Amino acid sequence: MKLSQFNFDLPQERIAREPSRWRDECKMMVLHKDSGEIEHKLFKDILDYFGKGDRFVFNDTKVFPAKLFGKKEKTGADIMVFLLRELNKEQRLWDVIVEPARKIRIGNKLYFGEDESMVAEVIDNTTSRGRTLRFLYDGPYEEFKESLFALGQTPVPEWVKETPDAEDAENFQTIFAANEGAVSAPAAGLHFSRELMNRMILADVEKTFITVHMGIGHFRSVDVEDLSKHRVDSEHMIISPQASDEINATRRAGHKVCAVGVTVIRALETYVTTAREIRPNDTWTNKFIFPPYDFSISDAFVSNFHLPGSTMLMMEAAFGGFENVMNAYASALENDYRFGPYGDALLIV
Repeated sequence: MKLSQFNFDLPQERIAREPSRWRDECKMMVLHKDSGEIEHKLFKDILDYFGKGDRFVFNDTKVFPAKLFGKKEKTGADIMVFLLRELNKEQRLWDVIVEPARKIRIGNKLYFGEDESMVAEVIDNTTSRGRTLRFLYDGPYEEFKESLFALGQTPVPEWVKETPDAEDAENFQTIFAANEGAVSAPAAGLHFSRELMNRMILADVEKTFITVHMGIGHFRSVDVEDLSKHRVDSEHMIISPQASDEINATRRAGHKVCAVGVTVIRALETYVTTAREIRPNDTWTNKFIFPPYDFSISDAFVSNFHLPGSTMLMMEAAFGGFENVMNAYASALENDYRFGPYGDALLIV
């Protein structure tokens, strides 16, 4: 497959700037991958496609306020620091992206907060994703973390909303978020309301939670025409023994497994046995899925409508079939579906 095959015209006004008023009342397109048939529903209708013993697999990662705005020492130049991940708890080391990058050198100090009380020093410029910062904070770790995150902003992508507001702290988080570590929300999970989760219990539809700390790699542009040459960023994933046992038991019993989001389906396909079962793991995955691909674990897939040329669109096309998914996207444009993490949902069954 080639990058150019995943390009299409997406008007800016079709990107959702805010989520639906109620999480489970956004539009949901249902794509039947075997026939190519398309249905137009609401997300709260999703249980119509599942029955007793079927299992949804969710990503319970929790988004943290990753965007910091501060000043560079001496010049007072404005800088933005995007926290990617914590490298060393004791030494207060973080892997970050700094903008504008050209103005930052090793040894520079950066100041954050109105009183500039949070100080960081650039100690490395050579990481693949940007910089390494050491925060110069002498207090207890929990106090440092609380102070750091109090200065941060919810990392809603700028192409969705340039300036996030207070409501984004809740909107850009799933209701089952539990394990902190993501710098972007697993968008498909945003559609699940407490009422819908309770209805799953009444319908005897099962739930399993895994953790995949979503990074910004999914939003990086693909800059090679030959997709086999594209490399994606790694993400930390955790599948517990209980989670793997539940998923494997569901498959053995002949029930359906539905992956909720691109992070989940990627994690489930990372380490699969010859018997098409998954193993518990605590590792990193840089698996890049694009057509053609033979999926081993998931029978159904919930996602959103994503940007042209995105790796997330490519993963959908691998699961639902290239022509089917591109036809679904054409239908989405014709029928006023909203795109992006705050947009509408696509269920592939």
